[in-house]
Amino acid sequence: MAQTMTPLRQRFTEDLQLRNLSPVTVQAYVRYVAQFARYFGRSPEQLTPEQARQYQLYLLRKKVSWSTFNQSVCALRFLYGTTLGRKDYVQRLPFGKKPKRIPVVLSREDVLKFLQCIPSRKQRMVLTTMYATGMRVGEAVRLAVADIDSRRMTILVARGKGNKQRLVPLSQKLLTELRLFWKTHRNPVWLFPSRLPDRPLGISALDATCRRVRARAGLNRRFNTHALRHTFATELLEAGVDLFAIQKILGHRSLSTTAKYTHVRRNHLQAACQSLELLPLEQLRQVPAELPWKSAKSSAATATPTSKPVDPV
Repeated sequence: MAQTMTPLRQRFTEDLQLRNLSPVTVQAYVRYVAQFARYFGRSPEQLTPEQARQYQLYLLRKKVSWSTFNQSVCALRFLYGTTLGRKDYVQRLPFGKKPKRIPVVLSREDVLKFLQCIPSRKQRMVLTTMYATGMRVGEAVRLAVADIDSRRMTILVARGKGNKQRLVPLSQKLLTELRLFWKTHRNPVWLFPSRLPDRPLGISALDATCRRVRARAGLNRRFNTHALRHTFATELLEAGVDLFAIQKILGHRSLSTTAKYTHVRRNHLQAACQSLELLPLEQLRQVPAELPWKSAKSSAATATPTSKPVDPV
């Protein structure tokens, strides 16, 4: 049975929607406020700034990421400042200072090795698109067929962060690979549909795949799917593309966010358009006949004829 929405949650959701926040942001804010209320077992209307402070300390003890911590604060500040009209509460809910780290940037060889080790062609194509366009993972999985403009050689990011739209460049090689992949499912709406054809692919599966494939590809560095976006931006910078252009392609609100890529490697590549063409995307259409970890299992199976055959990974 579906849970009945409380009047406060309904009003909070509507206030978020009135400010045209993206559905993903609305869901996240509602979830964070629900977790806050569940921690005390009471409605947020009955909770004080001191209890909000105790909850922040709880999040620190739980060692959540600074992004999660600050998103929780954003949700609570909106709840009290806008929905409940308690402006005095807002100033007593401080943000945490997020540590500044240099983005993880992969070499082109590591990117190719990583992508080749992804068994699912659909997931491999999503991550390849991220590398070749600099999209966020949430933007890539929600690409619609209509977002691809082969005449202007651009992709419309219609569901970007903050519910903003932007255009990103489309290389000929990526266009070719996207066309070939679309022919495998021919979904009229989504470029990367999930098992339910009316919905796009989920993000969680990609995150899990990234964690598994890192080890399979023999990559020791810890990184997530966002590293492909970092790598794209860094390669543009090394190609001589100015920061303002990179800012527009990535969809950064502030130029200072884009400027962080000036602190990473610089190998002075030839040109921005060439950097989009260098990855041999045609090699990623099919999983290699014998991947390293499969080869090792096959050798072990043939060494002991009496043992049971090893199922493929």
